[in-house]
Amino acid sequence: MSTVMRPRARRGLARVLIYLALLVGALFAGFPVLWMLSSSFKSNANIFAYPPALIDGSFSFQPYLDVLTDPVKIGYFVNSYIVALCVVVITLVIALLAAYVFSRYEFRFKSIIRVVIIGVQAVPPITLLIPFFGIMVGLHLYNTYQGLVLTYVVFTLPYAIIMMTAYFDSLPRELDEAARVDGAGSLSVLWRILVPVSIPGMVSVGLYTFMISWNEYLFALTLTQTDDRRTVPVGIQLLMGQNNYLWNQVMAMSILGSVPVLVLFLIFQRYFIGGLAAGAVKS
Repeated sequence: MSTVMRPRARRGLARVLIYLALLVGALFAGFPVLWMLSSSFKSNANIFAYPPALIDGSFSFQPYLDVLTDPVKIGYFVNSYIVALCVVVITLVIALLAAYVFSRYEFRFKSIIRVVIIGVQAVPPITLLIPFFGIMVGLHLYNTYQGLVLTYVVFTLPYAIIMMTAYFDSLPRELDEAARVDGAGSLSVLWRILVPVSIPGMVSVGLYTFMISWNEYLFALTLTQTDDRRTVPVGIQLLMGQNNYLWNQVMAMSILGSVPVLVLFLIFQRYFIGGLAAGAVKS
């Protein structure tokens, strides 16, 4: 009896240790977010009070009111939504068309083109900052939505094509053949047959694209000049003035800026995980 219980005891101990390690990791990762949330309700002076406290007597919603009642700061959020949603739509449309061609057709230089697409992912974006700045100025797209959207599409499209190609490869070709027997053309097969069953993959790509566009800072700072075109990350940085840092508003705006991505992930979590799993394995 004791020999039977020992392996069970070891497994129970191992499970407890794993849970403890996960708990410590979760606390380590989550505490900065918790502190950011706490600081967003404090006065600017009390954020650096000693000893520190998560909740103190200066608790107030005023930092959020300062952000949500400022037309300039609201404009940052509007700009981020416009840019991010445009990038998602354009990336998905182009990625679906390209992935369908790569998955279902054989053509010359196909493997070379795929290698180039994958290789683009290995280029550090910061090395492209000055070339993109010159291109946008030359095309008269500096400080415009179009310039930001075009830039972000260049960064999100390679991953989207790779992901959607892998997802289409996991779908049986019998679906295409059955539709063609009924007289459907290539575009009809794509939009009426493959797209409806590829919703998880599209959600994964869409969320990834939205997060990249929503959180990007360096190119948004470089390619915009006026407040009516700047996005949330740049707006947060502008709260750090030369002589005064509005830390409570920085924290409040950071929390508000995290909400859209968090809400989208919670809503589409099932599709997101399913799309990643399906796109990673070719059946």
